[in-house]
Amino acid sequence: MNITGLDLYNTTAKASASVVIRRYSTSFGWASRLLDVPMRDHIARIYALVRIADELVDGPAEIAGVDRAMRGVLLDELEAETERALRLGFSTNLIVHAFALTAREHDIGMELCHPFFASMRRDLEATSFNAAELNDYIYGSAEVVGLMCLAVFESGLIREDGERERLNDGARHLGAAFQKVNFLRDFADDHDGLGRAYFPGTDKTLTERSKADIVASIREHLRTADESIPLLAPGCRASVWAARAMFGELTDRIESTPVFVLTHTRVRVPNPVKARILVRALGMKVTR
Repeated sequence: MNITGLDLYNTTAKASASVVIRRYSTSFGWASRLLDVPMRDHIARIYALVRIADELVDGPAEIAGVDRAMRGVLLDELEAETERALRLGFSTNLIVHAFALTAREHDIGMELCHPFFASMRRDLEATSFNAAELNDYIYGSAEVVGLMCLAVFESGLIREDGERERLNDGARHLGAAFQKVNFLRDFADDHDGLGRAYFPGTDKTLTERSKADIVASIREHLRTADESIPLLAPGCRASVWAARAMFGELTDRIESTPVFVLTHTRVRVPNPVKARILVRALGMKVTR
């Protein structure tokens, strides 16, 4: 039976978001395939909105010749369109429309979206961050995304206040760990290509001492996140574990990579290693 009208529009929007995560994501995309199908589709819609905002700030828009001021205008418009879509349940932007479907179903509001767009806006303005600014940036760019995903994972579940707090804390710390890992692995592009230093004291260069301090903070974030993963629902637990394991592997590789190499190359997890992690996670999912 052919679908028409709003059903067709919704289906097309959802499919558009799925294309974004398939084309852009590696580790996160692989791990998300372990999610139960309804969750997987919702997470793809969250990822797609986050990705197009990031591409607007640092990627294709700049390459296309869109100057910084106009990128700011476009980012403002994307935020306004997102807010309007959450209110109306409709957008002419298919990615925003798909995100709004998920957000409205899972009570994801602008209290999480506004900090995200604020962090994206900082990428248009800031070249260096102090400790407080970095914490704010990471909250908006990564921790709120973890909280959005958790809203999907926890849909319909009843939790005691203590469990809810541990899960929220774990989602935030996992997001922070992922972001800091990405900052380190992309240090060369951010520092040399964009003139941006996220970690205080690294505006001139990254040292072995500063790298060690950052890695230690990442490991602390991961330890906190690890305490919450067993509390997650079976439909998402294996996927979250796999994503955490991949970024844990990245952390190990960054730690063992000399700074003079790290500041010129991007550390990666080889596909065979990713495959082993996913096989182990699949075993967890099958035996749940």
